Amino acid sequence: MLLVPSVLFAQENQQVPMFMNVMLTAHPAKISEFETGLAAHNKKYHAEGPTSVSVFWIASGKNSGKYIWSMGPTTWATMDEANNPDSEHSADWNTNVAPYAKGEMETTFWKNDPKHSNFNKDFELKNLSIYMLDMKRFKQQQFMDVLDKVYKVFKTKDGDHQWGVYFNELTNMDGQDMVWVDFFDKSAWMGREDKFPQWYEEVHGPGTFMGFLSDFESATSGSQQELWMFRPDLSGSSGQVQARQ
Repeated sequence: MLLVPSVLFAQENQQVPMFMNVMLTAHPAKISEFETGLAAHNKKYHAEGPTSVSVFWIASGKNSGKYIWSMGPTTWATMDEANNPDSEHSADWNTNVAPYAKGEMETTFWKNDPKHSNFNKDFELKNLSIYMLDMKRFKQQQFMDVLDKVYKVFKTKDGDHQWGVYFNELTNMDGQDMVWVDFFDKSAWMGREDKFPQWYEEVHGPGTFMGFLSDFESATSGSQQELWMFRPDLSGSSGQVQARQ
């Protein structure tokens, strides 16, 4: 799964942000112990820098009730430090978190696409709409052409809204190739009128929307959506996202 998303730093010449997302499932009878251990671990070992962690609670879909442990923005080089099995850090996780979680987990790595993201103002993490897409094999360039057009629509018609686009660093057969993450404060945002078809033709010209649907269908195999809630009580990071040009 994502991550998401999360804290981006406005620094010159920094590497493109990458996020390591781990989906965790608390043991049903040990949720309190799991959250207590997770919060203490993150605030001690993952409060700042490239190993800072944001925790999200999944609020919809087949993964409802699970947690996303999202580390970043980070780099592959940081993984060597974070995954040291002999460290005090790992011992704390194995003692205070792992015993209260189920053995099942999923780890994914997501690189931010600055060209198609919109982080033009500071904001705080709260609610996330996760829209994941499965790209068809050998259709990546066609998909990027579609993404260019979608970005132009939202940048033109809803430029004050904040969103991030991320691509999975590893190939997979799980329909998790790209994710578009919308950041919003109030649930009422989910009930807004869908003006995308109208906006698309206002930006790209009358009668162009049906052609867009054909190109979109040709480049993708399917999609899935989830809602995530930021859990500041369990996170090491503050949830502050800074504007990034």
